Amino acid sequence: MAEREIIVAEDNPRDREFLAAALDGERLTLFDNGEEALAYARGQSDPLLLSDIQMPGLNGIDLAEALWAERPSARIVFWSQFDDEMYLRALSGVIPPETVYGYVLKSNPSETLRKAVDAVFDEAQCWLDPQVRPVEARSRKAGSAVTDVEYEVLVDIALGLTDNMIGRRRYLSRRGVQSRLKSLYAKLGVDQDQFSVEGVGEAFNMRTRAVSVALRRGLINAHELEQDEAVLAEWLARERGD
Repeated sequence: MAEREIIVAEDNPRDREFLAAALDGERLTLFDNGEEALAYARGQSDPLLLSDIQMPGLNGIDLAEALWAERPSARIVFWSQFDDEMYLRALSGVIPPETVYGYVLKSNPSETLRKAVDAVFDEAQCWLDPQVRPVEARSRKAGSAVTDVEYEVLVDIALGLTDNMIGRRRYLSRRGVQSRLKSLYAKLGVDQDQFSVEGVGEAFNMRTRAVSVALRRGLINAHELEQDEAVLAEWLARERGD
């Protein structure tokens, strides 16, 4: 097999050591951040990239989006510890048509990683981790796939914003916010009638229930909410004129 260069973006030293051992015989060009990996990949005509999803600074999805914008023929294998729906949903929005990519979980043995790398880089075939396939299918299914605007309002209620503050942040009327919430609840299967108790009335707070379901589905997680909190703080500072 002809030697090929694989650009690696992985910030964890132990994971880089694992990759070096698992892909022994390959010519790996290792970077511990997405920015440097992107700058290097831009210099290649048909780059082969293996990237972590969650990294400080430029994460794997933003790295892929930037690279594919300039090099749509780039083949990328995402190597991640997360099978969260939020990442697959975000990824589906940046993959160009006819692009070959892979998604393999870090919990797999080195042999599985090798299969994914060979499928994408040698055979030009997409490779999706079996554990991820049902999650990816749900993220695309019309009845349950959360849209960008529904995701925005999900993040806002997870951060604790009221309808009025969501409306101000997203340039919506109160009715517009409630309409998006209703659509979100339907996608998440959160139906108030389903949770009503005779003689008691509403058994659940709908917003809290929606956040609970979203956490279990992997539509939001603590790491991403922490970043969303920082973005919210910046927005609030601008609104206050700080």
